[in-house]
Amino acid sequence: MFRYTILILGFALTGCSLLPDIAHQPTLHNPFPQLSKVGVAPFFNLSAEPTVDSRQFSLAYFNELQTVPGFEVVPPGVVERAMQDHEINLRGPEDARRLAQLLGVDALVIGAVTDFSPFYPPRCGLQVEWYAANPCFHPIPPGYGLPWATPEEEHIPAPLVFEAEMALAKAQLATQTPSYTPLASEDAGGGAKAEETGPPGGPSDLVVPGDMTDVSGPGLPGNWPDPRGFVPPPPSSHPPDCRPSTVPVLQHTQIYNGNDMEFTEALSSYYYFRDDARFGGWQGYLERSDDFIRFCCHMHIAEMLSARGGAGQTRVVWRWPTIR
Repeated sequence: MFRYTILILGFALTGCSLLPDIAHQPTLHNPFPQLSKVGVAPFFNLSAEPTVDSRQFSLAYFNELQTVPGFEVVPPGVVERAMQDHEINLRGPEDARRLAQLLGVDALVIGAVTDFSPFYPPRCGLQVEWYAANPCFHPIPPGYGLPWATPEEEHIPAPLVFEAEMALAKAQLATQTPSYTPLASEDAGGGAKAEETGPPGGPSDLVVPGDMTDVSGPGLPGNWPDPRGFVPPPPSSHPPDCRPSTVPVLQHTQIYNGNDMEFTEALSSYYYFRDDARFGGWQGYLERSDDFIRFCCHMHIAEMLSARGGAGQTRVVWRWPTIR
């Protein structure tokens, strides 16, 4: 009995340092079986920082996307070589779709660095669009595939609910936006009148996926986005008719600041689950541009997929202390 008391007292004095550290690791997966093979094109630099190496960003995005189960990713070097061989400059959606078809991928990632500063606190802005090789694929908005109308709905994070509601409101308002005649630009020949136009892409390109014809309420237009469109429809006995779209199937824009509390908390968790023996801990990632860029790409991918049903159950990780 005395020996057991000494043992318990030893655990108390050492702060139970021999007990394992239990942590919950977030997981991601590809929620889009129809978009399993993806090519990453070299990123563009749209920031005010001329020293940005856009290829570094595209490689970081490629590496992080490849770690997500369910994706097969074609590296930027292969995509760039195909662009040179076929003289494609990615000037618009048709170029992106043509390149995707030539590469044999389901979608092509087109990214841009919108803001960047390597000095503390570092800052990074990313704008990424995915263009499907199949012109019949339409945009997948935030909120699609989340457990709406189920008991799990109450566990959907509030930021995702806001993002989904905002996407739905934009799609609904696009059907009510009147057309207008834009001001003639000087490049148009000194006062040449442009054609009337409506929302960019047209309402048909902004609808929420799903059945858009069965809507409740009188007086609504035929293309009014129904909130039920956030829930994937059941299988059909035959494929639906194709309505070609020119807008990306996925898009996400975000800016990350190294002094933002939520960002640093996510970085601390990201570092914890990596076997990184370098000195400096997670704070070192804010001082090394390559690590900071890669984590920003990780955050960007995680936010985009999580908002569309790509967040899996957390994985329980046990870490035992090293006894010296």
